[in-house]
Amino acid sequence: MEKQTRYSELLSQIEVFANDADHPISVLCNCAAVMKTIFPEEYFWVGFYIVEGGELILGPFQGTPACTCIKFGRGVCGTAWKEQCTLVVEDVEKFPGHIACSSLSRSEIVVPLKHDGVVVGEIDIDSTQLSTFDNEDRIYLEHAAEMIAPYMAKLAKPL
Repeated sequence: MEKQTRYSELLSQIEVFANDADHPISVLCNCAAVMKTIFPEEYFWVGFYIVEGGELILGPFQGTPACTCIKFGRGVCGTAWKEQCTLVVEDVEKFPGHIACSSLSRSEIVVPLKHDGVVVGEIDIDSTQLSTFDNEDRIYLEHAAEMIAPYMAKLAKPL
């Protein structure tokens, strides 16, 4: 199945979860699970980080154990938060200050979740292959982020 078709399916399923009255943690859990299920080969690790003060705290995810706290401006996640924009990293080894939660991670995309103009969390996705993510991934994942952000806002504690 081509990438665009899989992303359409992903957005459709996220929309179902995002319109549900479930607890925000349940929504994030199901969103991470559906992302991993639809992109099992591409997504080695997929999950959420929640803003709490000056740190990103690990939220629901699918994959191997991960870093539990990331400071503002550190690594790919902290930098995406600081710059308030999606970062597509073709080779994490070349990213200054990359935090290696897993030595298997080779490329990454991080999408900030914004609610009322404030970053309240992030979608973080890692791949074991170089250059896995591109502009098409960015566009679709930013759309997913718009649907998920209101739920993340219920959990976040920004400064």
